[in-house]
Amino acid sequence: MRVPRPNPLAVSTWAVWSLPGRVLGTVVAVVLLTAAVLVLQVLSLPAALPPNWGWTLVVLAVAAVIGTEASLGTERRRRRTDSSPHIDLSSVWTFAAAALLPGALAAVVVVIVYGHLYARAWRPDAIPPHRVVFSAAAIVLSVQAAAVVVAAVDPAERFRSLVGLLVVALALLAYAAVNMLLVVGVMVPTGTAPDMATFRRLLGPLDEAVLEFATLSMGALAAGAMAAFGPAYAAFVLPTLFVLHRTVLVRQLEEAVDTDGKTGLLNSAGWHVRATRALRRSELADAQATVLVLDIDHFKQVNDDHGHLVGDQVLAAVAAAVKAEVREEDLVGRFGGEEFVVLLAGLDGDHDPAAARTVAERIRQRIADLRVVVEIGEPPRQVEVGELTVSIGGATFPSDGSELVQLVEGADTAMYAAKRAGRNKVRIGVEPVAGAGAGPLPLA
Repeated sequence: MRVPRPNPLAVSTWAVWSLPGRVLGTVVAVVLLTAAVLVLQVLSLPAALPPNWGWTLVVLAVAAVIGTEASLGTERRRRRTDSSPHIDLSSVWTFAAAALLPGALAAVVVVIVYGHLYARAWRPDAIPPHRVVFSAAAIVLSVQAAAVVVAAVDPAERFRSLVGLLVVALALLAYAAVNMLLVVGVMVPTGTAPDMATFRRLLGPLDEAVLEFATLSMGALAAGAMAAFGPAYAAFVLPTLFVLHRTVLVRQLEEAVDTDGKTGLLNSAGWHVRATRALRRSELADAQATVLVLDIDHFKQVNDDHGHLVGDQVLAAVAAAVKAEVREEDLVGRFGGEEFVVLLAGLDGDHDPAAARTVAERIRQRIADLRVVVEIGEPPRQVEVGELTVSIGGATFPSDGSELVQLVEGADTAMYAAKRAGRNKVRIGVEPVAGAGAGPLPLA
């Protein structure tokens, strides 16, 4: 039986109404602000438009469409590999439009770029239209900010003087800052103070930010070439952009191979590769490092009482708790089952056994305070899982071993000693515990 598709003209069925109230209010406010800014831009269009403005607009729009079509398969695979927000590289064309055209005309390029992206890359993957509208509105406002900055320099000097270069660089920063603030603003959870840690989590990995600035820089180069030699020079950007698309896809595929699907942490193989490198860096820096092995106590009871779907949510919550208590450069992985591993890479010498114990105790306490609420069943009902505990063992480099396998074995043995001591405890290194023999070694 064929399921009828919802009527897009039925406003009451739009997915946007399912957003939380604060998020919906932010999305509507950004869209309305964008509409108001565009009206003002249209009313303030100069009587004398830049030379070749129509040709420039058409070339940017066509180049963006060709770039999307050439990288269509790559873009779809990126979406399917990683559903989280990512840089789509279209800012090459939208920033070039901001640098070469008045704000209202640059907005036309944004609408064409995002309309084509939605029709060809995002709609087949069922990306909700309101996400595309918000993204396009955020980019339009970013373009307007950049256009206001570049307008401070005469177009004839914009790409030919040191002052012009500085102004274009400021426009690039304005574009990135407005886009970042709008995206982070709508993603900050309700009631959460937007502290620096929140910003870092929402912005994603550092290489995503580097990729965004690289893409904007390419847009500035494209604008400079088009201004100096003619709009047709935008064609030379296309091969570079296609290669960049492929490079980004390879990176995402590599990350997917190293990522545990249930928790988003490194899997065992990925953690071992990165931890080995980090340990070698600690050795070269003559610094200490500590491996922690964590095991959730009585986790089988959670699966037996509530089912594996609830158990998976508990694993994800524990993973998030562990990540929240360590530094960004520390490595957290899942070894399988209910066992996790952490490398505290003390390159600055701050992870001696006492400091490692402090971190482990913070992790233990945070997990003990967890309350995981999961909605299951039909009709839906909420299940709350609390009173979770973990046993944690640790081994320190170089005192407990000089190789990663020795540290993991030592931490695993210490973890079993913590379990035999009554669970919900921390053991770092070789600590005598009554009746505690060596536990089994990990499969890794």
